Amino acid sequence: MEVHLRYKDKVTVITGGSSGIGKGCATVFVQQGSKVVFCSCNEKEGREAEKELNDIGPGEAVFIFADVTKEDDIKNLINKTVEKYGKIDCVINNAGQHPEYRTIDDYTAEEFRKLFEVNVLGYFLVSKYALPHLRKTEGNIINNSSMTAHTAAGWSSMYCATKGAVSAMTRALAIDEAKFNVRVNSFSGGNIDTPLSNQFINSTANPDETGRIFSNISLLGRRGTAEECGMTCLYLASDATFSTGIDIHVSGGAELNYACKNVKTKGFWPNSFLKKT
Repeated sequence: MEVHLRYKDKVTVITGGSSGIGKGCATVFVQQGSKVVFCSCNEKEGREAEKELNDIGPGEAVFIFADVTKEDDIKNLINKTVEKYGKIDCVINNAGQHPEYRTIDDYTAEEFRKLFEVNVLGYFLVSKYALPHLRKTEGNIINNSSMTAHTAAGWSSMYCATKGAVSAMTRALAIDEAKFNVRVNSFSGGNIDTPLSNQFINSTANPDETGRIFSNISLLGRRGTAEECGMTCLYLASDATFSTGIDIHVSGGAELNYACKNVKTKGFWPNSFLKKT
């Protein structure tokens, strides 16, 4: 009996696809028959992910080195994709950074500028150069935003600002591209189990406690997986054909229920969040 593949022979471009949420998205789309072109600025990691993804099948994966803040790199990414496959059906803007937890006093203008370039300018560049091709296929863009774009978070003002920009750009772009039947949506992750979040947890004074806090923020008592984010993107790409300008929370209900939010209390940021000494 033939297995139904939900994105068979569709061409998907994913930024930051060599690890974390991006790799989770690439895994799901390859499993569903898509031809995935993904980029990363880590050559070694990208090549390893390419082999791993092609071993999964039944779709296929191609790695192209690209720094999402470099316009020429993005032009090359899009051009190489179209040269190889002749079209683009879906773009998942995912590449991004989460800086250390710090207040605005401890950020420099240059640090904020660099964060904005990765988290916002990168999405702009990929969308700009992919859209002429997406309009031909009546494809779609999916932006990786964050729950912090909606609920904010302490010690994260710069990161929240970039993700708020992503959410606003998603809605505005959905309006502009509707005349071409191009849909633009986003998803907002809560605490997702990724190498980046694990790196942060392991850098704190009490990793076990920090890990428990991250899990207990969710009503479901665990962190989400990168593949669950990928399944959300697959729904937006393949099934949500009458949805544009929307955002799906992939948060385990983290934004619901009451919690201790008095920032004047000593325990607002747990001691476990302090760096190892």
